[in-house]
Amino acid sequence: MEMPQIPQRIDSIAVSGTVTTPPIPQDSSVFDMFWNAGFMIKIVILSLLLASIWSWTIIISKHLKLKRLNVEANIFEDNFWSGAPLESLYREMKDVAYDPISNVFCAAMTEWMRFSSGKLKSSGESGARSVEQRVERIMQIAIRKEIDELEKGLGFLSSLGTNGVIIGLFGTVIGILNGFKAIALQQSTSIATVAPVISEALFTTALGIVAAIPAALGYNKFMNDTNRYINRLETFADELNSIISRQFDE
Repeated sequence: MEMPQIPQRIDSIAVSGTVTTPPIPQDSSVFDMFWNAGFMIKIVILSLLLASIWSWTIIISKHLKLKRLNVEANIFEDNFWSGAPLESLYREMKDVAYDPISNVFCAAMTEWMRFSSGKLKSSGESGARSVEQRVERIMQIAIRKEIDELEKGLGFLSSLGTNGVIIGLFGTVIGILNGFKAIALQQSTSIATVAPVISEALFTTALGIVAAIPAALGYNKFMNDTNRYINRLETFADELNSIISRQFDE
């Protein structure tokens, strides 16, 4: 008499008596990865996201500002070289100067007008040379102030471009450590156990690269554009100083 065969039951109970983890869905979104990530990885991701948003804000504002400043500089230089007297141009612009070149011009002309109005003419040639030196020094101070204003935000772009990937790698290291903890707790080295944690870790590296590349490119571009504009400022200051020096000689 044959013994009836007992059908084998397929379930999640392993031979050793431990319960295997159910497979992780492979179509999890970025938001799912974020919500399932550990606390430190969430901090890294949020830091990189905020840094990336701020860097794009700086990039867009710098692009618009430098474009506007170059247009305004072209308009001012057209008026400056139109042949009109500098005194009349100064009277028109002293209350409405809003771009770096016109600010440098007004700062220099304010000191020059004090001399040409007769208040300092009685001091003779030595007084004239002293005023000339003060005009040159005032223009340099005005240029330094404008340089400080133009370079605002570039330091942040430089720091993010240099350190963004490192911050992402920091999150990756934490994620890999969490992966080893998951292996130790579940006593399993299956892909279903390790893959979600490793994917979260690698996501921080990818986010660091995405944040760092635009910041580095933006820093290089705006540094070059700012240096060109600064050279334009310094060239104009030299030309204005030469004109004022001729006025003193006369």
